[in-house]
Amino acid sequence: MHQEFLLWLHEWVNKLPSKVFEDFDNPERIAIISVDMVNGFCHKGSLASTEVKSIIPNVVHVFKKAKNYGVENFVLLQDAHHHEATEFEAYPPHCVKGTDEADAIPELKELSFANQFVTIEKNALSPAYETYFDEWLLKHPKVDTFIIVGDCTDLCVYSVAMHLRLYANAKNLNRRIIVPSNAVATYDMPVKKAQKIGALPHDEKLLHPLFLYHMALNAIEVIKEIK
Repeated sequence: MHQEFLLWLHEWVNKLPSKVFEDFDNPERIAIISVDMVNGFCHKGSLASTEVKSIIPNVVHVFKKAKNYGVENFVLLQDAHHHEATEFEAYPPHCVKGTDEADAIPELKELSFANQFVTIEKNALSPAYETYFDEWLLKHPKVDTFIIVGDCTDLCVYSVAMHLRLYANAKNLNRRIIVPSNAVATYDMPVKKAQKIGALPHDEKLLHPLFLYHMALNAIEVIKEIK
């Protein structure tokens, strides 16, 4: 049974539809939510990942396409941890506030419209706690379509998408949440490597599609890409 489901899951991911921005209605109603596209997950540090780094061109593509379509709302949710963050009991120290690791990747900072970005720092996987993300949402009531890019599919991206979905469900809000699968990623930690360094293994080829599926189960629109 497990094998049957995994084969189906692989086929489901391969058949995800592509979209264009015109499919998402008025650009004033759209926000691009970038999750943890920072140096500490892409370019340097203990949690930098080649899998995450590989999606940078796709993330930049979404930003540029959005801007060309007339989108004005760009929110960067970024780890900026306290130097004694409790989260470091689960993960190695990373993205400490005030360090280069906590900075947005240069590929985003160098975009000509980067002055429009709203950066919201977080000290946890989810922006639902001790941040002003919800305050930003309340101040932008016209925004009801959220396109999420970044990392990690099964951690921060999942937490953000589910926060947006569960809040909307609780308030009976009509809200579209879109996740382009080619613009999100997670890291890989093979079993042997994990055993060698005393970490938990993390199978990217299983967890990435599995959490895309779990988001889809919760009425989050998982697509292949935005052309």
